[in-house]
Amino acid sequence: MRRLTELRPVYVVGVGWHRYQYASETNHADLALTAVRDALHDAGLPWEAVDESFVATMLLGSAIGRPMLAPLGAHGKPLVHVENASASGSAAFRLACVQVAAGISDVALAVGVDKPGPVTRADTGIHALGDDIATVNSRPANHFSLLTDAYMAAHGVTEEDIARIAVKNHRHGSLNPNAQRQKERTLEEVLGSRRLTRSLTSLQVCPVGEGAAAAIVAGEEAVARWGLDPSKPIRVAASAAASEAVLSSDQEVSRDVITRALSEAQVPPETIDVFEMHDAFALEEALYVEASGIARPGEYLAMLRDGCFDIGGRCAVSPSGGLIAMGHPIGPTGIGQIGELTRQLRHAAGPRQHGGARVGLAHMVGIGAVGYAHVLVRP
Repeated sequence: MRRLTELRPVYVVGVGWHRYQYASETNHADLALTAVRDALHDAGLPWEAVDESFVATMLLGSAIGRPMLAPLGAHGKPLVHVENASASGSAAFRLACVQVAAGISDVALAVGVDKPGPVTRADTGIHALGDDIATVNSRPANHFSLLTDAYMAAHGVTEEDIARIAVKNHRHGSLNPNAQRQKERTLEEVLGSRRLTRSLTSLQVCPVGEGAAAAIVAGEEAVARWGLDPSKPIRVAASAAASEAVLSSDQEVSRDVITRALSEAQVPPETIDVFEMHDAFALEEALYVEASGIARPGEYLAMLRDGCFDIGGRCAVSPSGGLIAMGHPIGPTGIGQIGELTRQLRHAAGPRQHGGARVGLAHMVGIGAVGYAHVLVRP
């Protein structure tokens, strides 16, 4: 199996969003077109420059991309729809990178869009998501509640310690104009919000709203041919994907895919400046930071209390606000992470800027069974 780094270099040249928000009357096409036009403007590219498009969605049904993108111009170029649970956007971004790296396309678009609605899990036949990922009957909520109990028992930490993860991410989200939740929360507010399970409150889990995110990737030849601003392209140094093995856990899938991505990029964990991850439930942040090697098992929360994972700390973890504050509209989520890393590595993230950021890591999972990780590097 060949790695992305063995092919021609790939760069993120444009990113865009429609703000993640609670359900509204806004049409999904308007959400997506806002993000795509934002990304095209950011890149300085016309629509006709895009050779191939990958549309990520989970909640909107079949083949939405054709009518959705038609207002930009029906140019007859390849269009692929991608569904991979919460990792749909990450999968679409990886496919766009692979096409450019292989020389099949010079410029590729990954766009994710979704609106709240029920979806049925194929393996169970039951509704997995509605407008709130953390309903009392949610299998993920119960799963991570039990994992939270186990982590607290194993490492001698408290509910207050876990809740501080959400406090940090709400603080980061308050600085993000694209976030669904833009309000700082105190520890007392997080712990006092609606109790969902014994170990989880509503402000410790992500909202499932609506929104869109887009990322445009290109090869060096396209950057030169279209005369793009040389200060904007950010190198995709690694793209890794994995799925569960026999008897493996979702944490092991994440550890595997993060390890693969860091190895491919030849980046040691201690050099990661910015880390965007799948923190649908607060505990996940601790699990995945420890899985990355940035913190050793059981040490994450002590480092969090010391400010290591704040913007301006040792490694800015979820400076966007993460899924907990940025929101998790499903289809766009993984692409929005790429957008945040791109802004951070351009040193263009405004009040969320992590000083001197040069290396970023993005991580997503889909129902625990699939995992994606990307490493972006400032040239």
